[in-house]
Order: sequence, then structure tokens, then C-alpha cells
Amino acid sequence: MSDLQVIAFDADDTLWINEPFFLETENAFCDMLEDFLPFHSLSAELHATQIRNLKHYGYGVKGYILSMIETAIKVTEGRTSVNTVDRILALGKAMIDKDIELIDGVEDVLQALHGKYRLVMATKGDLLDQERKLNKSGLAKYFHHIEIVSEKHEAEYRKLVKHLDIQPSEFLMIGNSLKSDVLPVLNIGGHGYHVPFHTTWEHERVDVTIEHEHFKQLTTIREVLEYIH
Repeated sequence: MSDLQVIAFDADDTLWINEPFFLETENAFCDMLEDFLPFHSLSAELHATQIRNLKHYGYGVKGYILSMIETAIKVTEGRTSVNTVDRILALGKAMIDKDIELIDGVEDVLQALHGKYRLVMATKGDLLDQERKLNKSGLAKYFHHIEIVSEKHEAEYRKLVKHLDIQPSEFLMIGNSLKSDVLPVLNIGGHGYHVPFHTTWEHERVDVTIEHEHFKQLTTIREVLEYIH
């Protein structure tokens, strides 16, 4: 790692808590419509709708709200009331208004690495939503560059590395998703550290075993400092 120049961090569930708020909202949504379908069936229907809509709305709360409304219309066979739509909108606005809860150790790690490496926040999602969370988090001062993309595939990482004017071997990505944060970076010749979060969105789960010289499996984000100084 002697040639390391840039360290990039995922945002949601790597820097701050995110997925539990979606699960909390999903529970409220399923409770709201329990007269039409059992909880498990509603949850599966919402997930399927959300995945179908990613190509239209991308990631983030606003797309999630639209998917909840679409799911409600479908499961009620078009009998969704204005009151139900209003309650769904309220659930979404409550998510947007949530306070930011930093994951333990995040700021200590950023403080330790700031000034020694170029730090980047590389995340996918809604631009306005992610900018809002970053500003509320108080972490913006640590980052040299902010990258918010619609997807995190190899092509996006290649563009980021090129923009930063470095080689892939000089780039490290740290995040909670093997699918989005680690595997694409390893595939282009970079380094990837996986820091799991206790709750992972089903869409981000992959069943793989990684054996790669550029990969490290961590338990907490504080462990980053055991490998990088």
C-alpha cells in the first residue's frame, strides 16, 4: 500500500446509519396496508417494485416513496385512498428529516487520515438527498472530492480514478457492500476494504468468498487504521 494516494468511503451504512430507517418505514407501510396483504407479501411486493423502478428513479428516499405509492395502488387494486397516499408521503418526509447518526469510529478514522491522503466520499443515490446528509453530518470538511453516482460499476470507478489522475493501484475503496464498494474496485486493479453493517439491503447482498491480495475484511471501520497510517 506504499503507493496509496486516494482513500474513498461509501456513505450510507459506512459513514452514517441508513438502512434501518428504510426498514422502519417499510414496517410502517406494511402495517398500514395489512388489511390487503400479509406483512411478508407486502414487503416482497414493495421490494420487487423498488427494484423494477431503479432504472426510472434511481436510489434514495424519493424513489422509495414513489415505489410505496405504486405498491399501494397495486395491492389495493386501485382503491388506494388519498389519505393513504398522504400517509405514505409523510413517511418519506420523516425519513428525509431524520437526524444523521454517524457510525462509531468514523470521525476518528477521517481525522487520522485527513491530510495524509486525499479522501473521497463515493456514494450512489439521489444527489440532493446525499448532499443533505453530508452537510448535516459535519464530515464534508474531511473530503477532497465528493462523487455521487447513479450506480457503482467498474465504469464509474474507472472514471473516478481518471478524474483523480491516479492509477487504480493508488486507490482504496472502503464500504459496507461487497457488490458496490469492493468487487468492482478489485476488478479494475484497486484496493477494497469491506466493513459490514449489521443490516444490508437485499439488493446489495452477494454470496461470494473473496481471496485477493488487495482485499481486506474488517469488523469495524476503526480497523482501517491498523492497515493505513
